[in-house]
Amino acid sequence: MSSAGAERRRAPAPRRQEGSVLRRAVRAEWGPLFGTVGSALAARKLRAIPLTLTAICLTVVFQFVQNQPWGYRAVQDIGAVQAWEHLWVALLRTPLSLFVPALDLPVWGALAQILVVFGIAEICVGRWQTLLIAYVATLCGTMYARIGIWIGPQSPIGLPDSDKYVNDTGPSAAVVGLALFVCWRYRAWFTASLVVFAMIFEVVFIKNNLAGKEHIAAILGVLVACGLWELRQRRRKPAPEAVGAGSGGGGRRG
Repeated sequence: MSSAGAERRRAPAPRRQEGSVLRRAVRAEWGPLFGTVGSALAARKLRAIPLTLTAICLTVVFQFVQNQPWGYRAVQDIGAVQAWEHLWVALLRTPLSLFVPALDLPVWGALAQILVVFGIAEICVGRWQTLLIAYVATLCGTMYARIGIWIGPQSPIGLPDSDKYVNDTGPSAAVVGLALFVCWRYRAWFTASLVVFAMIFEVVFIKNNLAGKEHIAAILGVLVACGLWELRQRRRKPAPEAVGAGSGGGGRRG
């Protein structure tokens, strides 16, 4: 009896071990990220995300104005980007296009995306890097629309000519790009892979349209930016031999 009782007491051990492994994996993936966000919000509350709150307010204003009989044309003129327009017009409108909700996306969806992803990015990488990556991702989508229409629908990466009259994605390309960039900075590789897989799945099985393909273009643009950033950081790091030689020289001079 005593040996049977001992076996029953030892039986749950593998489950506890599996749970421990899962907790360690979750902690390794999201621990530093959530720790940074939690500490910033606890210390500064909403003052930690002024850029995000500004973006939310701009999105609400644009949504309200474009739903008025007198406001739709005004919003289109200052923030809507379409591939048929001159490139310089698109470049001028691109910064504000981040805050014009897509017509096929409920405004609460755009606001939720901005609050979560922009907020996390602003805390974790800073507001200027957040703005830079958001703009890069959106600009990649804008440029892809023109290239895709030039390629034509006969290619899997091309677009039909009618898409030149479709508005760009609004904030969603920036959200996708920022999510990937933050995952890269915090080495959350599993989450980064999920973001990429979700966007590919969207294009292949759900929404093979301009918006979906612009999300892929945003991902590619941010991946290039991450690669350049990584290369720059490696070049700035001194080689171990140089560090040793420098410390040795200091000792000799002393």
